[in-house]
Amino acid sequence: MSLSAQELAKDLDFFAEILGYTREMVSTYDENQQVCSVFASQQRWLMALAGFGLYYGGVDGEPPGIHANRFASYVVDHEIASHNTALSFLHEMLADGFLRYLPIAPDRRARPMEPTEEAILYMTKWLGIHLAVLDRLDGGKRSLLLARRPEIVATLQPAISAAIINSHDLREPGDTFDLFTSANSGGVIMDYLISRVGLYDSTTHRAIVGRIAFTDICHRFLISRTHAKRLMHKAAAMQSIGWTGSPGRSQLWLSCGFLQEYRNFQAEKFALIEAAWKNAFGPLQIRPTKQKQSFTSAIPSR
Repeated sequence: MSLSAQELAKDLDFFAEILGYTREMVSTYDENQQVCSVFASQQRWLMALAGFGLYYGGVDGEPPGIHANRFASYVVDHEIASHNTALSFLHEMLADGFLRYLPIAPDRRARPMEPTEEAILYMTKWLGIHLAVLDRLDGGKRSLLLARRPEIVATLQPAISAAIINSHDLREPGDTFDLFTSANSGGVIMDYLISRVGLYDSTTHRAIVGRIAFTDICHRFLISRTHAKRLMHKAAAMQSIGWTGSPGRSQLWLSCGFLQEYRNFQAEKFALIEAAWKNAFGPLQIRPTKQKQSFTSAIPSR
């Protein structure tokens, strides 16, 4: 596939695939909420990518490997988080069993760490979900190769991590996107809202996603009612979401602008992943694809 991020963002088939992608991501969250909490905000997501990038590929120009000071320095240098926040993240990952110290440490001041099998499993799953979307767009077999050779994560992840971390469009995708991804569990809540997109009203430029009570969000994503209401009301004040009647008791809608921000973000991310794949493995032999039916309720590019 040779589509740019700009071309993907205008592709109706891509938007239809993104709706499927969001449903799969929400399903993955339901499967293991602790693992997915690592990706629940943009800052945590970027720190996780930084850790994998350092471990697999030395994205800071040094040989592969990760220890606390190296990780914190990379995170600070790339303006992801403060030194203390980076160290706190590592301690949380160690406590939750996603990181562990290597048994042999030649320098006690720089104890090397590695991701656990569970962390690698879910990073591989995350990558596989993305590769499967690309495969459905052009008939490729990327996800099949990953399933057969999961070790290729080590080849792909450093380039993907570096590209995402250094992408201005992904770091600052838009005000509504920033609002959700800066909040605790906001990223997965946003995925959930997008996953429910159905009918698009061309007269109001809004997509109806159905009735979603604040208690539904609280129970599903383990956040307080106060936190859920504050997040949703802030988005409503930006006119990015709204209700057809009483908040939390009527149909919820998402604005065209909000959907376009999300669409642009995903287009950039998938384009970077595809570029990393091509750089690592070259062009694929693509099988012919069946004619797809257009997603008639997709949000038109404007």
